[in-house]
Amino acid sequence: MNTSIPATVYQKRRATIAKALKAAGGGIALLPTASEYPRNRDSDFPYRHDSYFYYLTGFTEPASWLAIEASGKTTLFCRPKDLEREIWDGIRLGPKAAPESLGVDEAFSVETLDEKMSLLLANQNAVWFPFATHKGLETQVDGWLNKVRARIRFGAECPQSQHDLCKLLDEMRLIKDAHEIAILRRAGVISAGAHVRAMQVSAALLRQPAKGVKSALTVVPREYHLEAELLHEFRRHGSQYPAYTSIVAAGANACILHYRADTAELKTGELCLIDAGCELDGYASDITRTFPVSGTFTPAQRTLYDIVLRAQEAAIAVTKPGKRFTDPHDAATRVLVQGMLDVGLLDTKKHGTVDDVLLSGAYRQFYMHRTGHWMGMDVHDCGDYTEPGSKPREEKDALGKMVMKKPPRILQPGMVLTIEPGIYVRPAKGVPKQFWNIGIRIEDDALITAKGCELMTRGVPVKADEIEALMRG
Repeated sequence: MNTSIPATVYQKRRATIAKALKAAGGGIALLPTASEYPRNRDSDFPYRHDSYFYYLTGFTEPASWLAIEASGKTTLFCRPKDLEREIWDGIRLGPKAAPESLGVDEAFSVETLDEKMSLLLANQNAVWFPFATHKGLETQVDGWLNKVRARIRFGAECPQSQHDLCKLLDEMRLIKDAHEIAILRRAGVISAGAHVRAMQVSAALLRQPAKGVKSALTVVPREYHLEAELLHEFRRHGSQYPAYTSIVAAGANACILHYRADTAELKTGELCLIDAGCELDGYASDITRTFPVSGTFTPAQRTLYDIVLRAQEAAIAVTKPGKRFTDPHDAATRVLVQGMLDVGLLDTKKHGTVDDVLLSGAYRQFYMHRTGHWMGMDVHDCGDYTEPGSKPREEKDALGKMVMKKPPRILQPGMVLTIEPGIYVRPAKGVPKQFWNIGIRIEDDALITAKGCELMTRGVPVKADEIEALMRG
């Protein structure tokens, strides 16, 4: 259970949902938490709650459900107290203690869910639940509705419509309140410290006695050594989990976007790309840094690194209220394309000007992803990327075809997004060899403020000179 956010905050969130249901004509909202999943025989994967459920309850136990009625009444279903199971699995809150602890009106054992849910659904004109997020949920709701229909001749009325609860919750979660921002800032600080630690350890491992010199401390430095340092730093500062599987990519592995830390050796003269962030009290962080494993950039590495950094700076400059979600991407991409032309990754004789390259999409050979995404409880957080209530307009898609699209979302204070341009150079004909197998990404988490944005993850250096100085220290 989350103790860093007061129970009254969750009560207000539930009241907001009830108010929205009432404005929509009434009804009831149903929301389960995540299921437990077996990893192998007699062992489960580490449990992680459902983000929507947690957003409305702060409750982390599995096998739980929440019902919110338009009247404002809230009902929780949770595991019953069981002294024998608690010996093995840990203490349960239980239905008796839930109302006072969580601020819900009523709580029952989840063992009574089928019996009581059909009663809660009776005489409601609509039912809201998250679509396409929990396998089998639609079938489960249909079963309860069938029980209500079976009682129609006794005076019960069955809900006449079903709606996606995510539509309401996504808009709420997109704008972070002061409690959420405080946790996100702290998560950013912890994750930044982990990146600093990884850089320092990388340099220390490369300063070991030379191969052939006997030492009990001598190891072959590998990606998983740095992953271990990240996890250590996350946990020792109170983070419950990594927000996602850490990417620690040495050398050419950095050109694989979703690479996972493995056994590759950290070699002098190569770069290492680390994309890693912790999860703290249900909220994520997301940082990427690219650094020379031995502490000094080569001229070719420094050239590309500075291009990516300039691209990020251009994106940061337009990450502010009133701008659209795509503006940082457009600003970063323009700088990246100019850099690609300047250093010969793209041939001006073949590809033309910056505008020509942007139009043709030739830059995607070296930059194939977007410059950011929403971030919050989930590292790729929920929220519409187009402006609500806007009308579709005709524009070109990534392949140059004309399609109907809504305008991108207008940035507002309280939104949190990542800013993460990159360049990835795989060996190819016509590509200067000094850049082969160099992959660089720089990523920070940005909170939209009243006048611009706050970078919550700058506790780890980003300028090349500062990275080199840190690693020398």
